[in-house]
Amino acid sequence: MFYLTRRSALIGLLASVNTGTFLRAVAQEKTMTDSLERGRTRIAGFADAEMDFQLLRQMGAARYGGSAVGECLALAQRIDNGVPASWVAAFAAAAARQQADAERRAARGHAVSARDQYLVAANSWRAAEYYTGITDPQHAEYGLASRACFVAAMQASDYACEAVELPFGATPLPAFHLRPAARTGPNKTLMIISGYDGTLEETFIAYGRAALERGYRVLLFAGPGQMDTMRLHPELHFIPEFERVGTPAVDYLLSRPDTDPARIALMGISFGGYFATRIAVHEPRIRALVANSPIVDLHAYMASFAGFDPAEMPDADDFGVADLDHIPVSEMPEQTREMSRNLMLRFGQDSFKRTYQRLREFRVDDADLAGLRCAALGLVGSGEGKEPAAQYERFLAHVPGASGHIFSAEEGADGHCQSGNLALSAAVSLDWLDERFA
Repeated sequence: MFYLTRRSALIGLLASVNTGTFLRAVAQEKTMTDSLERGRTRIAGFADAEMDFQLLRQMGAARYGGSAVGECLALAQRIDNGVPASWVAAFAAAAARQQADAERRAARGHAVSARDQYLVAANSWRAAEYYTGITDPQHAEYGLASRACFVAAMQASDYACEAVELPFGATPLPAFHLRPAARTGPNKTLMIISGYDGTLEETFIAYGRAALERGYRVLLFAGPGQMDTMRLHPELHFIPEFERVGTPAVDYLLSRPDTDPARIALMGISFGGYFATRIAVHEPRIRALVANSPIVDLHAYMASFAGFDPAEMPDADDFGVADLDHIPVSEMPEQTREMSRNLMLRFGQDSFKRTYQRLREFRVDDADLAGLRCAALGLVGSGEGKEPAAQYERFLAHVPGASGHIFSAEEGADGHCQSGNLALSAAVSLDWLDERFA
């Protein structure tokens, strides 16, 4: 209506005044139009594919309270494309500001506002943690700040949340048990394990909150090598036998009177698709499995992203952690350097080649898949690539009665773990689970 009114006024001018007057009016109109803005934030991501995905990941968390789209886009304008240090600086500053705001609101008695800001701050600290070098002391500092903000958010929420330690030899592993405050008595429980760089706090935002809304009790847990564990125990590395993590988690749940043993489900996200599948084939007390995505051969999965198999690279081309800082940036960009360092250290190997050789042990054989007796659902995005799609098909072919779902680009969910449309991902997985437990 605004533009139609102004256009009508100009037509009236054309009919009633001379050409010179009209041209002056058009010039004035152009000046007014050029200066008209509804805001300074622009919808623009990054040319760097990995950084662009991380921005989408952060923005996608807005659906369940983990971010604000406008704030993410405003931060993106202050980040240099493909430069991790600028990302860390921007998100760490935002997290500190958001946490301080939450604390002020809590002090003034605004519990709901404080809860919401604490949750956003937790996810911003996680984003800063992601791009911080794994050997940098700030990596753990940012991670622990994320955890502290999450705990503060849960204390101000309607959920009952307990910090839990699960046994792993002599080392306790971090976990959170949550339940809807109104629920009493034994009920259905969803165990959720994330993957390579996901955290307990992010997992709550992505799927835990959706599960709680549907009446599930939720156990968020992590194993050796995962981000939450590394904050406190960087000496622990990824292991193939993740049933060593899953079995104590199930033991813990069954020690609680509010767990219905007939309705225990397990969801694995990203690398967690391997962890959860591995747990389920060795743990008969799991009654339903959601693998997003179903990774049955972690070595093949990771080699597909490298574009070749580093396990077979010539020894002359191999490199270790100590070599990274001596490789020219022209040969290995900063982002690739830190990702390589991260990979080697978290798998406990002294070279890139040996890391990929170690990855060969992270697999679930077809015979084990065929022996899986719980209900199973595999999820994958149509844009994830050839190898994830192939492993998804292998999962469906060998797990008896397995169901599957492929998310599309039209849904904005074709990417890894459906970061761009978490609500749809939750609807597909949790509706399926509700029907299994009906």
